[in-house]
Amino acid sequence: MRRGTNLVQSFVSWWEHRSLQSRLIAAYIAIILVPSLLVSIVSFRAINETYMKDAVDKSAYILDMEKLHIMNQIESMERSAQLAVSDKEVLNYLTRKTEPPLGELVDFNMSAFVNLTRIQFNNPNIEHLHLFTDNPYAYEIWPIIFNERRIKDEIWYEDTYGLGDLQMWSFQNTDLDLIKRTVEQEPKVSLLREISVISGEHSGIIQVDMLLSEFSPRTFTVQDEQSQLFLIDEEGEIFSRAKQSLLSDAPMMEQAIQAKFQALSDGEPWQMEYKEAGKSYIFLSVPLEGLNAHLLNVLSMEDVLAQISKIRNTTIGINILFIIIFTIIAYVLNSFILKNLVRLTDAMKMARRGELYTGVVIRGGGEIGELAFHFNKLMNKINELVAVAVRKEAMSKEAELRTLHNQIDSHFLYNTLENIRMLAEMEDQRAIADSLTSLGGMMRYNFKWSGDYVKLRDELRHIRNYIEVMNIRFDTPITLSVDVPNAMLETEVLKMSLQPIVENSVKHGWYEEAEEGGSKDKTIIIRAEAVRGKCRIWIQDNGSGMAEEDLKLLRNQLHSSSSEKVNSETVPASSAANEVSRSNPSAGIGLMNVHQRIQLFFGAQYGLMIHSTQGVGTIVTITLPTVVMTGGDEGEETHNRG
Repeated sequence: MRRGTNLVQSFVSWWEHRSLQSRLIAAYIAIILVPSLLVSIVSFRAINETYMKDAVDKSAYILDMEKLHIMNQIESMERSAQLAVSDKEVLNYLTRKTEPPLGELVDFNMSAFVNLTRIQFNNPNIEHLHLFTDNPYAYEIWPIIFNERRIKDEIWYEDTYGLGDLQMWSFQNTDLDLIKRTVEQEPKVSLLREISVISGEHSGIIQVDMLLSEFSPRTFTVQDEQSQLFLIDEEGEIFSRAKQSLLSDAPMMEQAIQAKFQALSDGEPWQMEYKEAGKSYIFLSVPLEGLNAHLLNVLSMEDVLAQISKIRNTTIGINILFIIIFTIIAYVLNSFILKNLVRLTDAMKMARRGELYTGVVIRGGGEIGELAFHFNKLMNKINELVAVAVRKEAMSKEAELRTLHNQIDSHFLYNTLENIRMLAEMEDQRAIADSLTSLGGMMRYNFKWSGDYVKLRDELRHIRNYIEVMNIRFDTPITLSVDVPNAMLETEVLKMSLQPIVENSVKHGWYEEAEEGGSKDKTIIIRAEAVRGKCRIWIQDNGSGMAEEDLKLLRNQLHSSSSEKVNSETVPASSAANEVSRSNPSAGIGLMNVHQRIQLFFGAQYGLMIHSTQGVGTIVTITLPTVVMTGGDEGEETHNRG
């Protein structure tokens, strides 16, 4: 399995490194070759089945015709035997009890014997008509009437003796001449019946012989060199022609035929395929009723297979020639079609090497022309971005110099604040000293811009410092409550993403109370939790809240800011209803900036969501991805500062 996987991966890697033209031509060939192979396979099977069926049908037809001829010959032999034993004069002659007078013998010879010879004359295919008797008073009259002592050595004699009204058939390889005592090397078939004038009493035997060459002429003549008929008797002995016999090419075929004949059931036709010495044959057989024999046709499939092979080779040759011609045509057409793609590829290589790109002109439309157009646009955009990058790098160098200068100025400012704080402590002004400490922390946090991301811990520390500084302004101080799990203090947030929201609440959340001289408790609650891979931070105040129409307007502005540049003149004034109505632009700019920055850095699914109830307060929900920065103190408790 691993080896197969490696082979597939190697092929895929090799295929991916081929040129587009090579892969297109291979794809064209596959598109033509696969259906062609499928059609060829189906056609070959159909042709093979058709040729095989035709051969079997032809063999079956020959068997039926030859069987019909054999049945006619059987009927002729049986009729001749019946005519011979139906003559009363013949029967009287064979069963007489006294020696016949000369006159009766002459009359028998001139009448009844002539009728016997006429039977054979009228049936020229009958080779012999013999009547055998053991009556000592019956003289032998050649060539029909003989004494039984001449056949007592025949293998069929004992089987015939006592048959009664039945008959039997015997196949023999030689024809024995009873008079000349010579043997003719021609096979024959004999019809044998017992003559019983009185039932149960043996009177003689009648034998009707016919040469197998007359009995089944197709079996002993060459009708077709690719087929041969065989006669198989009940003993399994095979009779067929000796010249141009298929058995000479397949010596083991005779044993196969005999084995099959012994295994088959009586009266059932059988068909089988046989192979020997690389050649294929089909055996088709029919039974010969009454003979206890079978007629077998052996068909050589060499010519049939040769014709099928010729058709297959011709088809394959045509397919190969067609694929070659198609491949040449496809190669030429692809070269013409992909010429512009090659030009575009060369231009891309030049651009990759850093050479001066002057553009590529592709005439005509289509995908390649569109690709060239967009590539030219891309290169122009890249050139513009390179120019912008160069300008930014120059500006960055300038900013670095300015940062160094600011650092020098900020150190001076930090030292000055530290000196003032020490004076406040010496004068026992603890509130002023603490405020200066918080202000210094805020300035360090603002000036130290090492990156866009900070820990939530650092952002919360900055907010505490901010609240400490702001509380100098109010008679009623603002209470900051932070409820953040210890595990979330290391979460990554954008720097200065929480402070603008808290600042918005401080500046506008209790505006009406400040005008009316109220002394309502001011509370800001910050909570956070991680839900399904997202970090949610809630900043809640108990300020004035805002009206429903102002809240809807602010939400619409937040949503529109996701895809459009914020217009500070159309942003709601603040999170409070009275500030929106007064159109104070500074109140909503901070929210918009935070919302835009979050979506810019993390994606459109993150940002701010505002909920507010007039007279109750406002809740701003910040949604960020949960990203934990290293270096956190896992032992710190959950923050909860009043």
